[in-house]
Amino acid sequence: MSPTHRHTLSALLALALWPAVAGAQTIGLNTISNIAKSDPLIISGAIGTQNTYYHSSIGAGYRSPWNNSFYANLNISVYGISMPFAFYYGNNNTSWNFPHISFRIDPTYKNWRGHFGRSNMALSPYIMNMSFNGVGLEYNSQKWRFGAFYGQLRNAINDDPTDPSARSPQYRRMGWGLKVGYGSSRDYIDVSFLRAYDRLNSVDEYWQERIRPQENIAVAVKAGLGVTKWLSLRGNLAYSAFTSDTESPKLENTVRDPWASAFDARYTSLMRIAGDISANVTLPNFNTSVFYRMVQPDYTTLGMYYTSNNYQSLGVNVSTTLLKKIALSATFSGQEDNITRKQLYTTRGFVYSANASTNISQNLNLSVGYNGYRQLQSDGKAHVNDTTRVDRIMHSFNFTPSYTIGGEMLDHVVSASFSYNQNEDLNRFATGQSDVKTLAAGVSYSLGVKPWEMDFTTSLSHQQSEGYNSRYTTDVLSLSTGRSFLKEKNLNTSATVSLCYNDIKDQQRMVSLGGYLSASYTHNKVHVFSLSASANKYSDTNISSDDESRGTTEFTVSFNYNYTFSLLHLKRKVKEGEKGK
Repeated sequence: MSPTHRHTLSALLALALWPAVAGAQTIGLNTISNIAKSDPLIISGAIGTQNTYYHSSIGAGYRSPWNNSFYANLNISVYGISMPFAFYYGNNNTSWNFPHISFRIDPTYKNWRGHFGRSNMALSPYIMNMSFNGVGLEYNSQKWRFGAFYGQLRNAINDDPTDPSARSPQYRRMGWGLKVGYGSSRDYIDVSFLRAYDRLNSVDEYWQERIRPQENIAVAVKAGLGVTKWLSLRGNLAYSAFTSDTESPKLENTVRDPWASAFDARYTSLMRIAGDISANVTLPNFNTSVFYRMVQPDYTTLGMYYTSNNYQSLGVNVSTTLLKKIALSATFSGQEDNITRKQLYTTRGFVYSANASTNISQNLNLSVGYNGYRQLQSDGKAHVNDTTRVDRIMHSFNFTPSYTIGGEMLDHVVSASFSYNQNEDLNRFATGQSDVKTLAAGVSYSLGVKPWEMDFTTSLSHQQSEGYNSRYTTDVLSLSTGRSFLKEKNLNTSATVSLCYNDIKDQQRMVSLGGYLSASYTHNKVHVFSLSASANKYSDTNISSDDESRGTTEFTVSFNYNYTFSLLHLKRKVKEGEKGK
């Protein structure tokens, strides 16, 4: 056996053995060749400490004056597979973390790709979005596509029933799937199939009485058609047969069932559909899309973590560019539940937005946007009481201009932001207790001094929120600067000073002044020392406040150190043909 073959074989053996020893953190490689191209062994890590001192003039009732911790990390990498170890100690608390590894390898050969271990395979978005732990095979050519997999979709949870902190039980879930497709990116058709089921004996009999095993088959079709160069159609359709209890009685059906060999219809079985269709128009400097989506009530597939159902929605998206400088976009969609009209009430929601941005020049940028949402409630099987009827609207406006001037000595950047948000209950019997209006505005100026290699930034912001008999206002003025020193720029410093005013209507007026300093130094790229200090002075300006509560001072100092190291690095031998690549 050649040295190269022994090299690759040893890597594969190491990959196969580690999961049995270590646990379950997914680690993946794209191809087998990546294993042979990785270094055989790298041992590296880091150690460090974090130390903080805190003092308050009113005592430290809610925070410890000293907070000290020590940590150590060690990472062992064998042929590109990492096994991390970690230790942490802080304030008499100790924790250890060990590597949890699961096997994954995705070898490729020409148009073929294999999956071994914890992997993913794209099926229809309506039947599967989970990973699987098993085996799979995919083929992708210019026109044809094929895929198949078998594996575990979900681990069993089978904790001791007598344990007060036992986790919620769940069955081990298995599944297999197929997909086949033909066509290009514009004209195509793909068919997907999923079969998933719970293993009954994967949990204790005690738990089996409380949760029931489930099973599911689902088939989906995805298709696209390029009608013209500028018009295309897209669609998805999925059918799911789901049983919530595989031990419930079977249905006696005299009609021939095409799914009988793969799925037993029972009294707890449901057959539901879901899908969408869209028409897309693409023209120079103009794009639009109209879509419709529908998911029937109780639509469920065991290949998805969560599925929303019992709704239908219709919407449109539009985007265009004017004068090659102004980008415009807008969306509108409406959605309602209670498709079968069996719910007591029907809820409708409308989402709409419009945005514009432009670069008037190389220096001036502007953007403006609006977002809105309207929620309404109407009758279903029951009549909605007018006093409790849901009728709510939300508005959000924003405007952000910025202006930049660059020069040989100085750089100037001026920016501003303005936003307004409103959440209002439109029910005519509403008292307004849940209504909120928020106005926020800010402006900042940044000065870059090139000869000093320093930046100075000052900003002023204002925010006011009003609710039911309440108003909260805050204003903040800040100034900050930073600079790097030494030849290698490995000493970095920064400083910030801020003044803040808070006003809560009829409750509190508070002024605070704060300062923050920090410095970090890096030595030989492996030693990092950092020191920071902050001081804040809070003053209650209410006339009714007593002298003891009017002033508070807080002071914090932190010192941190981190050292990264490499204990061992065995490099692979590079062939003559690989040199220079």
